[in-house]
Amino acid sequence: MATSQAWRLKRYGRFVPGSTGGKPWKIFEANVNKPEIVLTIVESGFLLVMQGQESLDTVPLLSGSNLLKVHQKSDNLMFRFSVKGESRMMRMQFDGRSREEAIKECSTAVEKLMEYMPVTNQEDAKLPPNQSPAEVSAAVIQTWQGKAVGVEPEVIQGSLSIKRLSQHILGETALTLPQVYRHSSLAQGDLEPILRVCLLDPSFPAYVEKVEGELRKLLQE
Repeated sequence: MATSQAWRLKRYGRFVPGSTGGKPWKIFEANVNKPEIVLTIVESGFLLVMQGQESLDTVPLLSGSNLLKVHQKSDNLMFRFSVKGESRMMRMQFDGRSREEAIKECSTAVEKLMEYMPVTNQEDAKLPPNQSPAEVSAAVIQTWQGKAVGVEPEVIQGSLSIKRLSQHILGETALTLPQVYRHSSLAQGDLEPILRVCLLDPSFPAYVEKVEGELRKLLQE
């Protein structure tokens, strides 16, 4: 079952293109007469905005950084993206007992978003990524192999070329891959028995060598 993280919002706004009456923004506010507004980021790569049982918005986070832009300013997040060629925007203000707490809540949400895409702050500078244990492990493996020792892994956002991905798999470059490259269709615990079966096959080492050879051919293209 997919895990998730959630944050309370003080205010949520959605830009409505082509709206009439001079009010392009539809605003939802948390108050005593209505359910609280909650932002949820699901581990499988979706952002949900809910008010009680009502879904206000659902945004896929694995669609690529070219389609979705996120900007942080203080305790606010601004999202810009396109749906079927139509520009959309939404803005959310985080809740807290004080402004400082609201900013802190916003920052923790940004850390989670950084697992899926870049986020800019009010100075338009890229925020440092939140490295997961899997990313740290990848760097350790590369060091153990004797490659990229002492080199800080380059953080990749968005898509990756075949050549660069091949270099990463072969251990020739130190990269921190985007979340989209770290999702596996295998359930936890399924890989070990499959690997054991492969290792019992006498032809498996030759197959691995052929795969490595094909990857090296891709580097020459």
